[in-house]
Amino acid sequence: MRFLLDDSADGRLQATLRLNGHDAILVAHAYGPAVPDHEILAHADGEDRVLITCDRDFGELIVKHLQRHRGVILYRLGNRSFSYIESRILQVIEHYADQLDQFIIVTDKDIRVR
Repeated sequence: MRFLLDDSADGRLQATLRLNGHDAILVAHAYGPAVPDHEILAHADGEDRVLITCDRDFGELIVKHLQRHRGVILYRLGNRSFSYIESRILQVIEHYADQLDQFIIVTDKDIRVR
C-alpha cells in the first residue's frame, strides 16, 4: 500500500509503515513546507496514495467540497503515546484493507468509515 503522511501526522509513522512493507512518504519531504490541504489531497490522489493525517480540514474538503481522494485516515487520538498511535494505524490498515479508499476516522473509541 502507498501512503502520504501529512505534516500533522507523526512523522515516525513513515518508518513504521516502511517496516511493514508499505511505501510511505512525508508531505514536507516530497513537496516542501506549507502545502495547502487541497493540493496535498490532489498529490495523494494523483500518486494513488492514502493520506494519513490529524487535520480535520481534510474532512471538509472531502465531505463538503467532494474533493477526489484515494483514501484518508484521519486519526483523532489526542495526546496518546506514539506506540498507541502506531498500533491503531496498523490496526486500521490490517482490518480495513479493503476500505482504505474511503474516509476513515480513528478515535480511541471506534473506527468509522464514511
